[in-house]
Amino acid sequence: MEQQGTYDLQFRERNVCVLIPTYNNAGTLGAVLEQVLKYTQQVIVVNDGSTDHTAAVLEQFPQVNVLSYLPNRGKGIALRRGFRYATEQGYDFAITMDADGQHYASDLITFLEKADRSDPAILIGARNLHQENMPGKNTFANKFSNFWFYVETGLKGPDTQSGYRLYPLFAMKGMRFACTKYEFEIEVLVRSSWKGIRIGWEPVGVYYPPAEERVSHFRPFRDFSRISVLNTVLVTIAFLYIHPRNFLRFIFSKDGLRYIWREQLLAAGESNGRKAASVGFGVFMGIFPVWGFQMLIAVVIAALLRLNKALVLISSNISIPPMIPFILLGSMFMGRFFVAEDTTWLIFSKNITFEDVQQHLFQYITGSITLAGVAGLVAGLVTYAALSVFRRKRAAAQT
Repeated sequence: MEQQGTYDLQFRERNVCVLIPTYNNAGTLGAVLEQVLKYTQQVIVVNDGSTDHTAAVLEQFPQVNVLSYLPNRGKGIALRRGFRYATEQGYDFAITMDADGQHYASDLITFLEKADRSDPAILIGARNLHQENMPGKNTFANKFSNFWFYVETGLKGPDTQSGYRLYPLFAMKGMRFACTKYEFEIEVLVRSSWKGIRIGWEPVGVYYPPAEERVSHFRPFRDFSRISVLNTVLVTIAFLYIHPRNFLRFIFSKDGLRYIWREQLLAAGESNGRKAASVGFGVFMGIFPVWGFQMLIAVVIAALLRLNKALVLISSNISIPPMIPFILLGSMFMGRFFVAEDTTWLIFSKNITFEDVQQHLFQYITGSITLAGVAGLVAGLVTYAALSVFRRKRAAAQT
């Protein structure tokens, strides 16, 4: 009991609460609360419109703060309202747990020890996805989610769907979210990462009962569809704005260009030809007329061709916003070789026909593909020549 009191004191000193959203989990909620209360009294339960005897279970725990409403709104709303309530109560951090009994209260200490205002981070409890009774659909869904999270943020993680998490509420103030169901737990990770909040993982235990005892409110078709739509929106935003923004910040940082030159281009391990091909292909894809998806397609093809994916990504950023007007104009000039009449300045014409628009589009597409090929070839040749000189000098200086 003394040790448990010590933990509760630490929860209070660090302004950490345990937040448990629940919907019709009356069969397991009581046991979950009994275990959590052994570690802390700083507990908030969000009763998301339960229609079973959840309210009666909660009456047995008067020391727990309860936020209830009707009707059921979804896990995303439950978490968002729980965050707001916890912030109003003065908490800086919230550790979220599921009410179905799959999380072990003993892992609360892992999160508690990481609650640090000087290093705000969302920490996710990484589960063993290969243990007994783990539903196959969960393993697939998690791999699917991990992949898109990497595409949207550039971060690789073992588990992006675990509901056992530490949230730095003070660092998330002012953030607004759109999602209301299960997909909220993806949105909050991606958008927090975009804001600069660190995302990390800590190993935790997990209990999955046999299939006949399992209770789940996840609706495979509807919820998976919502998650797919969300990922489509997030990927579009990431490639049109977030990745170019991050690249510009990196380039103009103190060591950005030095890192690209020394750690990527001059580093040993790959031939001059492979590095030059990676740069050339990246430039080609950056100009190729598939706006918004250049980087995604570039990474996939680079993996298939075994090119240097880092160099491909870096060089594909030639299409960052400041360069777009020049790329568009260059594409139109290149496209003049494929049309009978130049339509570069069509936008200034007062009389535009559908045929004019078609010709303008044809001129742009053919010119863009041509410009991509020429620019990629030139970039590859220049890179190869530069590497041949500087890597030879570097090797000579090291001998």
